[in-house]
Amino acid sequence: MRKEVPLIITFLAGAFFIADYFVPHTGFSHIAETINGWTIIVITFAYVLGVANVTRVNLDYIQRKGKDTPYKIILLICLLFMMTVGIVWGIAEGTIFDWFFINIYVPMQSMMFALLAFYIASAAFRAFRIRSTQAALLAITAVLVMIGRVPIGEAIWKDFSNFAEWIMNVPQLAGKRAILIGAALGAISTGLKVIVGLERTHLGAD
Repeated sequence: MRKEVPLIITFLAGAFFIADYFVPHTGFSHIAETINGWTIIVITFAYVLGVANVTRVNLDYIQRKGKDTPYKIILLICLLFMMTVGIVWGIAEGTIFDWFFINIYVPMQSMMFALLAFYIASAAFRAFRIRSTQAALLAITAVLVMIGRVPIGEAIWKDFSNFAEWIMNVPQLAGKRAILIGAALGAISTGLKVIVGLERTHLGAD
């Protein structure tokens, strides 16, 4: 029963929401809104469990005195501090929580995105190594688009920017839509497998 009950609940919930999407009936909509409210409550408790699990895992790591112990200590201190100020003084604009979020978290997030630019450049360099016909087409197309997006492209050929836009709007967009269609079909397939019980990894190991 430990496996069967979650499978039954998953099947009933999945079948109901599929029916709610295709059946225009107010009864389905009211029940769906109620279930969505329950889902929000469950997600809230999941956040609480997530915080508890993060705290437990990092405390265990600190007790083992691993090499990243200082970072774990900073993580727990910041987690406890932000939770405390958020609960006591709220998270509205102008509060202590808001000040730390705007002046510390947001700049650090921007710094992380700035560092990603170097990783993207490194990945692009590796991807542009011409070892096959596909890699050659990728490199040539990327160079044409980059030249068409900068002023030097206009100096070389007045319609270079229009050509780059054509590449982005026709072949690039066609490939992008093909990938999105494939991803959507994969998501539908995975969802149906979960609903009918063929995919059971979400239930955990036996």
